[in-house]
Amino acid sequence: MTELNDFLSAEQIQTDKDILESYGRDWTRFWQANPSVVLFPRSTEEVQKIILWANKHSLKVVPSGGRTGLSGGAVAKDKEVVLSLDKLNQIENFNEIDKTVDCGAGVITEALQDFVKEKSYYFPVDFAARGSSQIGGNIATNAGGIKVIRYGNMREWVAGLEVVTGKGEVLNLNNGLIKNNTGYDFRHLFIGSEGTLGIITKTKIKFTTLPKEEQVLLLAVPSLREIMPIFKVFTKELPVTAFEMFTDKALKHVLHSTELSSPFPEDYSTYLVVEVENQNESIEEKIMGCFEKCMEEGWIMDGLVSQSPTQAKEFWTYREQISEALAFAPPHKNDISVNVSKIPDFIEKVDQIYQEKYPQFEVIWFGHIGDGNVHVNILKPKDMEMNDFLNEVHKVDDILFQEIKALGGSVSAEHGVGLVKKKPLNYTRSKEEIEIMKAMKQAFDPNLILNPGKVFDM
Repeated sequence: MTELNDFLSAEQIQTDKDILESYGRDWTRFWQANPSVVLFPRSTEEVQKIILWANKHSLKVVPSGGRTGLSGGAVAKDKEVVLSLDKLNQIENFNEIDKTVDCGAGVITEALQDFVKEKSYYFPVDFAARGSSQIGGNIATNAGGIKVIRYGNMREWVAGLEVVTGKGEVLNLNNGLIKNNTGYDFRHLFIGSEGTLGIITKTKIKFTTLPKEEQVLLLAVPSLREIMPIFKVFTKELPVTAFEMFTDKALKHVLHSTELSSPFPEDYSTYLVVEVENQNESIEEKIMGCFEKCMEEGWIMDGLVSQSPTQAKEFWTYREQISEALAFAPPHKNDISVNVSKIPDFIEKVDQIYQEKYPQFEVIWFGHIGDGNVHVNILKPKDMEMNDFLNEVHKVDDILFQEIKALGGSVSAEHGVGLVKKKPLNYTRSKEEIEIMKAMKQAFDPNLILNPGKVFDM
């Protein structure tokens, strides 16, 4: 450890118990944080020196961003060195011609959103953890969120990357070019690699024009069966930016944990939050036309259309507060995806199996229906020990993953693999694909020091 003093200050080297505990875990709570030290580099050069030092001494390194992940991707449980990107938080080189801005990996998502908004532009990657997640982590997990249906995943907004590989080499990838047809685009290899190939230190992020004011609809639906006809009508006629679903069980927990009142006088089984960009004067008329058609068909039982930004934000709160409302359990989470058209059949079939085989569990469904991504939360009963609970839900997972494999879906839509989804990775990836990924890992990180045990075992 004494060699670190040659290139890091004392405040950049932390072994305080509380700091080790905080930086050694993410939002999962199934592993005990146990890092040996937390390092806070301030530049790419310092990150490179740390990686070279770790290679020299055969030390394992866990990259740490905002630690908002739900897959154990940032967990340090075996005396690893935690490398925090917190100090790499500069925003610079704003370019209105290229519509790009340079960000350190430690820039908070909301800080970037606010920065470009102040300049009358828009960064659209958005989700509930915007206030604590970091850009580097978003890239390392190819984050999605609530506006993927309109703007895509994080991948679409990365114009360039600066990366320190597991060897300690610094790579500058793509340099913000729109056209660059010169062989393999390693930028896309590092996006979604979860810190297993290299550490992202800086990125050139794209931004776009500000959308017009959005209107938000909160819709009450009789069952899952009606979701796809509603989706078809709205997306055909309107510029939909988000299409979210949650069940009555999810709403019950949100109402219990907040001061919100029930949005409708009656209870329904399923609710939708639909966001539409108000591009021109005719949009409101089209919204009402779609709403009335769905009401006439019996697909919508009741609904509200926001009349102000404040009300739109309130409608979103019913959806965005779900994860926090379930934190008391704690829940066992699965973040999965299938083709959009298969969502209702998939949920109905799996939920029926859960009810028949595991009636003791309360199962909460919600998610980004517009891009085929749903979140399955199984709540731990109060009288069940955690180890017993985990043993049982892993049996439930096998049922879920078998259905996902049959439909050609993914066991991890947006949370990544980390530790949580390592074992079921083969439900989505073939043996041949996993072997190729391992070969890539060996090429970029031959001493296997980066984020050990994540995604797959070597």
